[in-house]
Amino acid sequence: MTGIPNLAFVTGYTNATWTLKSDLLCVYVCRLLKYMDKHGYRQVTPHLTDPEVVGLPLLNLTSGYILRAMDRFPRQGSKLPWRLYQNWFFDTLMIRFGSIKDDALDFKSQI
Repeated sequence: MTGIPNLAFVTGYTNATWTLKSDLLCVYVCRLLKYMDKHGYRQVTPHLTDPEVVGLPLLNLTSGYILRAMDRFPRQGSKLPWRLYQNWFFDTLMIRFGSIKDDALDFKSQI
């Protein structure tokens, strides 16, 4: 959701229980809000500045109803932090313990 400030978008796993990933993402959003509060930020906006990132489909499903609507879905990128992996162990380390500060995030004190 590059360029859209203060938006959290939650999607789950397609190869495991949807709520496993949803729960991790909610933990990340809470960590992000605490970080923003601690540093006096009121806005955070993701920005894609890496020219090597290639857009990929958001979901790795081949069901007809998914394929017919794929052009209306958000997309993911080909590498972190824009890539959504279908790996709970990797995601747990990155989301629960990874740094909130990232070059792809622009924090502002004023809206």
